[in-house]
Amino acid sequence: MSLTITPLTPAFGAEVEGANLLDLTDDSFAELFDVFVQYGVIFLRDQQALSPDAHRGFARRFGEIHVHPAARGRQAEHPGLMRMQTTSESRVAAGNRWHSDVSCDALPPQASILQLHEIPPVGGDTLFASLDAAYEALSHRMKVYLDGLTALHSGEEPFRHLFQFEQHDPSGRWPENDHPIVRRHPDSGRPVLYVDREFTKKVNELPKDEGRAVLDFLLDHTERVDFQCRFRWSENAIAIWDNRCVLHHALWDYWPAERRGHRISVVGEKPEMWRLGVDEVPDKAGTVKLTA
Repeated sequence: MSLTITPLTPAFGAEVEGANLLDLTDDSFAELFDVFVQYGVIFLRDQQALSPDAHRGFARRFGEIHVHPAARGRQAEHPGLMRMQTTSESRVAAGNRWHSDVSCDALPPQASILQLHEIPPVGGDTLFASLDAAYEALSHRMKVYLDGLTALHSGEEPFRHLFQFEQHDPSGRWPENDHPIVRRHPDSGRPVLYVDREFTKKVNELPKDEGRAVLDFLLDHTERVDFQCRFRWSENAIAIWDNRCVLHHALWDYWPAERRGHRISVVGEKPEMWRLGVDEVPDKAGTVKLTA
């Protein structure tokens, strides 16, 4: 397979041509995965409409299929397949706030794979933001301040109150987990600023008011336009993004038109903390480099 890569910004994001997702050899998938890790989010146009089974089959090449907390504990014909549909009757639109998919889980998703089968005539773009670019843009003093801190990621507010999902967990609670504010990306080795507006609720090691101020700054910082790329959808195009280092925001600017498709996510790893002085070492010129 010969891929043609067209970067969307200097920081991250790329359109990929030359890949037929229904006919990938192991070597071809490995090449595509390397591009996914390098660019954080990749886009493939002119694809066939994937059946639920084909969509699940492709997703399994990334790893175990993730089942959304709202779907756990109930029978499903295609476990992990989420039907994304927004109509004129919708009360809320999925993804219409900056987030990393289900970051409240103990093992938050790695890749998310979305194909839209019906798109509005205009609007409905998706924005993406690079969390490793956001970390690199912080001052050294802020990086030192954040070193070793963790934050609570909770599904209680969005799942219970915003989307009002039916609860199937016998505990009656939505997932809540503590994750490092700066995590180490397991494939690239890069440091990532791992916070998002949908799920991150507080900084655990700081007093309430101080933690709120720090978190508000970090959320605004991750959403800066210079860390973003924007994808204008075409019918049956596919976006594959890395939730470990990318935020996304699906714009709902097309009412009363409809937007419809399928998304599958893949289980990721337990987030590992990035530590200054451990995960990086200075060279003779004083330049900080990643530890091999």
